[in-house]
Amino acid sequence: MGARTPIRVVLAGWFSFRHGEATAGDVGAAEAVSAALGGHGIAHDVVWSPHFRSRGPTLEEVDPAAYSHLVFVCGPASGEQVADLHRRFADCTRIAVGVSAVDPRDPALLGFHLVLARDGPGRDPRRDLAADAAPPAPVPVVGVTAAPGQREYGDRGAHSRAHRALARWLVAKDCARVPLDTRLDAADWLHCARPAQFDALVGRMDLVVTTRLHGLVLALRNGVPAVTVDPVVGGAKVAAQGRVWDWPVLTLDGPEAEPDPDRLERLWRWCLAEGRAQARARAHTPAGPLNGLLTEALLDGVGGLRRR
Repeated sequence: MGARTPIRVVLAGWFSFRHGEATAGDVGAAEAVSAALGGHGIAHDVVWSPHFRSRGPTLEEVDPAAYSHLVFVCGPASGEQVADLHRRFADCTRIAVGVSAVDPRDPALLGFHLVLARDGPGRDPRRDLAADAAPPAPVPVVGVTAAPGQREYGDRGAHSRAHRALARWLVAKDCARVPLDTRLDAADWLHCARPAQFDALVGRMDLVVTTRLHGLVLALRNGVPAVTVDPVVGGAKVAAQGRVWDWPVLTLDGPEAEPDPDRLERLWRWCLAEGRAQARARAHTPAGPLNGLLTEALLDGVGGLRRR
């Protein structure tokens, strides 16, 4: 009897295609399958789209002859890109797992030697593989709110440059980013309709990153620390609020300047450590003076103001 061919698996999914997409569910399913294979000592490589992960290997880089099996994970087992896998890995045993078997006549589905589907016509549904992924380490939930261009500051406005720099910095942070827009809209579900709704959203964040005055103010009012950048050269209203609240705000030194990455990192770490308690303390500070000054003007000096 001949020796058994060693098993080596290439693990692919829609996250592997150059023109596919990577979803949290698909990648979670792949992680669950990878962990199961590794737990049984089965050698395998996961292939990734270069648009999603710059570190390989990619489908184009792996040698099909190096593998005994192709395992396709999650998503619909249909379409030309899936069918192309059968041609590329023609000498491999091909298995689909956790997929939706939408059309039993689809060549992309029929090309697999074994289909372990999660659902499909005439099939008993099975729990999706993404549920089997290992519990992840917690990451901070970070709300991001950006100021629009503010023409009133003229040449001092450096909003575009500041936002591009913040975007490059944020995309490298291991966190769950949530866009926060302070603009209210009662007809669009993507926006909050009332300030209380926005407060409820901000209050669930671990951290806010903002270039907007009310991004800072509403974060601190809800006891949430904020990494804050004033997008106006030299600082303007955002920096002024930082002084009022005794909260650090990064400013730009010139129209070509960008937020300093080292200072951003230090502020990030501070906000996620002792800054939490500092933000909660700010939420309990007394009300500001403006309402009192307005009432005083109306009740005691409105006649004089009118005459002037």
